[in-house]
Amino acid sequence: MSELDMKQVVPVEEMKGDCEKDTNLLKEMLEKAINYLESYKWCPEIEKIYFGFGIGKIVAVFLFKFKGKIKDSDDEFLWVVVGDLPSAYLVIDNAPSPKEALEGYCELMEDWVNAVRNGTSLKDVYPVAASPTEEHARMLSSRINSLRRDIIPQYGLPFE
Repeated sequence: MSELDMKQVVPVEEMKGDCEKDTNLLKEMLEKAINYLESYKWCPEIEKIYFGFGIGKIVAVFLFKFKGKIKDSDDEFLWVVVGDLPSAYLVIDNAPSPKEALEGYCELMEDWVNAVRNGTSLKDVYPVAASPTEEHARMLSSRINSLRRDIIPQYGLPFE
């Protein structure tokens, strides 16, 4: 397990976008992330939330710290990715930074896209809140490609 790099996140109280509008959009995305995570019965009480990265309405990466461990696990932290794409949570084991969380998100979503396109079972891929159609797979694939091509390498990410 990689050690979490807390220097690459800031408390959400310090979250700022490129402008006031972007900051407000990021705050809306934070609410979406909280609601998403709290929709799971297993979600422990949230102790602290950190902002890792975001572009208003497009994508945001948040790090949640819980007051206790998630039931049946050793996890006290989870990444949550939200935006104009399916929301997902990720453990920190192979993602010690927001960048790696976003890269891991892309891999999870790509597994779903491939399963849909190949007509294989979705049982072993991350659940996506969309019907498994070619159209949804195409749309998600397009977003993944955009993240990998335009956002991860080029958007002044604060974690290099």
